[in-house]
Amino acid sequence: MTDAEDTALITRLRDLALVEVDALLAGTSGDHHHALLAAHASDLQDALTLARTRAGELGRAIAAADPLQLVEASPATRAKDGGKDGAEQVARRAAARAQAARALARIDDVAPAVYARLVEADRRRGGG
Repeated sequence: MTDAEDTALITRLRDLALVEVDALLAGTSGDHHHALLAAHASDLQDALTLARTRAGELGRAIAAADPLQLVEASPATRAKDGGKDGAEQVARRAAARAQAARALARIDDVAPAVYARLVEADRRRGGG
């Protein structure tokens, strides 16, 4: 996923976290009320499913990235070409891991609020 796609997912989650079910359903009744509630719950579940998938990807990326793996290399390897290539590699890997960690933190910050909205929608649909 790109930065723009991560941002779009976070924005979607934040928007959904703001939706109050009472406000959404105000003025509706009968079949329209039930259909709107079902569509909202489906949207919440879809967004959370995408967030869960992305969080898993980011977690794996964070765990797999070892920016400082060159510490274990021999001094000759680290100093190869004046050490510039190794230093750039460490910087790239560290930046990628930090970026993944920030994206994961953003998902983790907002997902619980969206989950609470899903539970509320489920409760209103008679799920508990």
